[in-house]
Amino acid sequence: MNLLGRLAAGDVRAAMLAYRDGLRAHQEVINRLNVYPVPDGDTGTNMALTLEAVAAELESLGESDVEMSAVCKAVAHGSLMGARGNSGVILSQILRGTSDVLRGLESAGASDVATALVDAATAAEGAVMRPVQGTILTVAADTPAAARAKADAGGGLVDVLDAARIAAAESVARTPDLLPVLREAGVGDAGGVGFVLLLDALLLVVDGRPLPAPEEAPSAASEAAVSSRPPVAEEGATAGPPAADACAEGVGDLRYEVMFLLEAPDGSIPAFKDVWAGVGDSIVVVGGEGLWNCHIHTDDIGTAVEAGIDCGRPRNIRVTDLMDQVQEERWVREAAAGPPAEEESAWPVPATAVVAVATGTGIRRIFRSLGVHQMVAGGQSMNPSTAQILEAVEAAPADEVVVLPNNGNIVPVAEQVDALTTKRVRVVKTVGVAEGFAALLEYDPEASVDDNEGVMSSAALRVVAGEVTRAVRASDSPAGPIAEGDWMGLSKRGVEVVQPTLAEATTALLEKLLTDEHEIVTLIEGEGSSPADTRQVTEWLSEHRPDIDVEIHHGEQPLYPYLLSID
Repeated sequence: MNLLGRLAAGDVRAAMLAYRDGLRAHQEVINRLNVYPVPDGDTGTNMALTLEAVAAELESLGESDVEMSAVCKAVAHGSLMGARGNSGVILSQILRGTSDVLRGLESAGASDVATALVDAATAAEGAVMRPVQGTILTVAADTPAAARAKADAGGGLVDVLDAARIAAAESVARTPDLLPVLREAGVGDAGGVGFVLLLDALLLVVDGRPLPAPEEAPSAASEAAVSSRPPVAEEGATAGPPAADACAEGVGDLRYEVMFLLEAPDGSIPAFKDVWAGVGDSIVVVGGEGLWNCHIHTDDIGTAVEAGIDCGRPRNIRVTDLMDQVQEERWVREAAAGPPAEEESAWPVPATAVVAVATGTGIRRIFRSLGVHQMVAGGQSMNPSTAQILEAVEAAPADEVVVLPNNGNIVPVAEQVDALTTKRVRVVKTVGVAEGFAALLEYDPEASVDDNEGVMSSAALRVVAGEVTRAVRASDSPAGPIAEGDWMGLSKRGVEVVQPTLAEATTALLEKLLTDEHEIVTLIEGEGSSPADTRQVTEWLSEHRPDIDVEIHHGEQPLYPYLLSID
């Protein structure tokens, strides 16, 4: 193969596809080298999924020759829309900075690529509110100088990429000197190694060098020698909280990772970042021209999301629990003790208020964020009384009230309340949490209770809901025989699937319920779910239904490790 002197549009496309393949080949090695024990520690998977989105955008351009501007636009847009986790969001900004330099060229030479590496590093650094040394940001920043020097000395394209690759690998090897948590584990930064693979992919296209084969990875706790291609650290080390805090606590004190796409005017973003700076850490906000990919670690999910609502329209919201903390008190004990005191409502006095039956602190938090005024503790196997629902209706701040029972057994109980109060009460017959969420998306606090009942009931009927739980006894079902301990996937029709593991039951249920018309799957994690199970489900969706957007919420509901909502 002859060395390429310049990168044409087709070469850039080939490099991105090779980069995707390289990340896929290395992702499990990277994922197994965890420094922080948190479920967003899948740097390899997050970066690979980000590049899958880029590949999908490139494939949508077709096989015919396309201009550099179209390829660069696909790379920038695909990485922004598909970015996963800290590393994916930062990587999207690196690719965006590179694309901004190349998009105006017919082809890129050595000097152009050196300039693109400078802009990539600048864009990545500017996206992170509190940059941390010893991460992918450091590696990206350490790379351009060597490339620029080689280009200024008259070196060709392969010389520039060679110099950049050597500088990047050496920077990864130095990351343990900059971030104590890496030094203690004896590993280099995972995001940095992912960045090195980008340069490997470019060298494959320019020079024909094969991508490096993944090496067997020791655990992060083992002794690992740091070489020019060191073992890697996981996601938690990337652009996270200050290293001293990370070392003192093992993981950050902030429990939840919140990510969403935000449609908002560019001028509103500085104020949005100011709000986020007060409620969390590990903040990355990237994008432009009205569309932003936003990432934060926080304990205050509601404020993090509301900040987006204040300046625009957040969508594809994904909430992940970051730590294995002591479990909340079991919901039956909460119910026995009575409903917890409700926070003073920040909502204006409505024409119609909403009462919802729910359990699990995460689910209650989501209902509250969607406008519910009063909660009643209850759910499967613990149904509240008419008196408990009546008490919540009387406490609601309106004379007209919609009740969301969110369980089939509770519907007839809720329907008794209207005759027991002077308020006008209507029951939207939601038989599950997913239907309750769908109904609330149509709730209008200024409309009458009758109008709300109509539109909310229609919305609840449109959603396709599923539940995954474990069999407590042997039985038969339309899906086959059930043994005690089997995992069952349920829909309105009854038992749809029976599988030996939780992840298999969840993916089999999704396969049964999803159609070509569906666009969004909301996965609500409950007691009994695990980060590993959730990862298996989301990776199954990425592989088998890449057109589906996935939102993940931590509901903490008992008995049902996963609740599904499909729209």
